[in-house]
Amino acid sequence: MPAGASPRMPRHSLYSLTESSDCGPEKEEEEDSPKRLTPLEKLTRDMCHDEKTIKDLTVGKRVGFYKVRGEIGCGNFSKVKLAFHALTKDKVAIKVMEKMRLDLQTQRMLSREISNMESLYHPNVLRLYEVVETPCRLYLVLEYAGGGDLHSRLTSEGKLTDPESKIVFAQILSAVKYMHDNSIIHRDMKAENVLYSCSGCVKVADFGFSTRINNRNQMLDTFCGSPPYAAPELFKDESYLGPPVDVWAMGVLLFFMVTGTMPFRADTVPKLRRSVIEGVYALPMWVSAPCQRLIRGILKPDPSERYALDQMLGCEWLLPVELFRTARPLQQLNPVYLLEAGTGRMMQEEEDVRAALQELGVTQEHILDNQCKNSRSPFTGMYRIVLHRIQRNSGTERPPIITGVVKDPKRDSLRAYRNLRHTSKLCVLS
Repeated sequence: MPAGASPRMPRHSLYSLTESSDCGPEKEEEEDSPKRLTPLEKLTRDMCHDEKTIKDLTVGKRVGFYKVRGEIGCGNFSKVKLAFHALTKDKVAIKVMEKMRLDLQTQRMLSREISNMESLYHPNVLRLYEVVETPCRLYLVLEYAGGGDLHSRLTSEGKLTDPESKIVFAQILSAVKYMHDNSIIHRDMKAENVLYSCSGCVKVADFGFSTRINNRNQMLDTFCGSPPYAAPELFKDESYLGPPVDVWAMGVLLFFMVTGTMPFRADTVPKLRRSVIEGVYALPMWVSAPCQRLIRGILKPDPSERYALDQMLGCEWLLPVELFRTARPLQQLNPVYLLEAGTGRMMQEEEDVRAALQELGVTQEHILDNQCKNSRSPFTGMYRIVLHRIQRNSGTERPPIITGVVKDPKRDSLRAYRNLRHTSKLCVLS
């Protein structure tokens, strides 16, 4: 993307939500010139001069480069609104938070949420595109998953079929393993935080309670998440290990998916606490035996006896599921990646992203001038949105399939081992 490929930009700020006084007479002179403005130049000009655009920015109908539409969700400290990028036209979800309502603890949690999402790049983890800050509000621009959440689907349509459960759970498991491999504990795994994309791919969302650990033996002491999904050790007011807490919540989630009900139910939190600590639940007989074994291996009150993620991946119930895993370098989330790759050494996907950004008017200078801002740059946001769209269109994000054929040699050997019949003169074990 050579520096001279794009016309000279106006001398005012390209990304101002509150200030437009820098736009002087020079802009008017440029408007009289025959030079054709790029889409980016036209948008930044409108943000300084167009009365409707300025009004929309003032009243919140626009946030930076995004046109905001209706509300699609809400939480304790935030609202989630549907929006679309004014240049790329892609839909996004914007999490809106009022700064005045954020106490110190909430601010720290929000900072961790942004930091942790910045360090995750997986097909089954909801993406953070951009962070926009104004004097009164903070906006997290997120991937829009238009298929709704798993909790709504289960409560409206009932339990999932066995194949559906395998496909959904395998994706959740893949996402959580990736998080743990990158030292991040989610701590709020529940059906409400599992979203469907329009393509049917599953996305783990809401990293508000997530935390980063230094090692797998690091003890945590904050009660997090929803009580019906909370592990026994959380109810004991003691320090706990992070990974087993996520694993327990996944067991509750799997039970909910295959039965349509929760394993531990009570009218009050104290009764629920007693039920969870005792670890007593009833699995319907019609749940398949391999699935029952997996659930029982996860929902063990003693965290040291709980299945590890690798055991879950290799379990008999998930053996027929073929996951599409794509190894993506984390630096690919930074638009500087396009400049460092260099012409002739980029893949077709990267060439397409570069061409799309050039067409919008994004130059090398734009990227270099914003390279230290990470998600707080509008050009990083634009780049990530275009990159994600091109990846989706190329088929890199799709649900796993059930083949019945195991292609992973390690899992294949496990399958072969389980099919062996061990015999002796006294007994036959199958």
